[in-house]
Order: sequence, then C-alpha cells, then structure tokens
Amino acid sequence: MSAHGHSDDGTDFAHPMPLPVLFGVFIALVILTIITVAQASLDLGSYDIAVVMGIATIKACLVAGIFMHLIYDKPFNIIVFLSSFVFVGLFVIFTLSDSKMTSPSFEPKVDEPAATAGM
Repeated sequence: MSAHGHSDDGTDFAHPMPLPVLFGVFIALVILTIITVAQASLDLGSYDIAVVMGIATIKACLVAGIFMHLIYDKPFNIIVFLSSFVFVGLFVIFTLSDSKMTSPSFEPKVDEPAATAGM
C-alpha cells in the first residue's frame, strides 16, 4: 500500500461515476449548447450577455463537478472554484464600467483635415 491509501496495482479508483450520470451530463451539455446557439438568433437587448454567461456558468459547473469529480473533492477546492467566477465577474464589471465612463460610444472618431484657406 502506498501512503495515499491506494492499491499498488492501479485498479483502485476513489469514486467511479455511473455511466447513466455521465451520459445524462453529456446530454445536458448538448442541450445547453443548442440553447446557446438558438439564443444567438434572439434579440434580448442588454440581457444577451447575462443569458449567455449564465448558460456558460451552468455548463462549466457541470463539467467541473461531474467530469472533474469536484463534487467528491474537499470543500475548500469548491470554494476556490466558485470564487474564481466571482473574480471574473468583478473584472468584467470593472472593465465595462470603465469603458462606459471613458467614452460614450465605441465608434472611432475620425478627425477631418483642416481646410486650407487661399488656394
């Protein structure tokens, strides 16, 4: 036996996932991807980004929780994973608020050449 409590022959796995759970998560990810593609043809105004980011967050949590076995890991790792979403959200909010404060629109300003007098 090794110091980590695993057998030496390599057949010990801490938490095998049943195939129906894995296929269920796969189907959920496919459905969420289809919803994301369908949402691109809808005009939700300022809610477009919130809907897409919400769907992406759900997909990321499914992948991290099931495929990366985060649901069986220590609670500290879950806290670190969820806090990364908080910090990314803060960075996006600060960036968008700064861009709104520095320029009223994102259209480039074109300077007209000065008119020459006396030609």
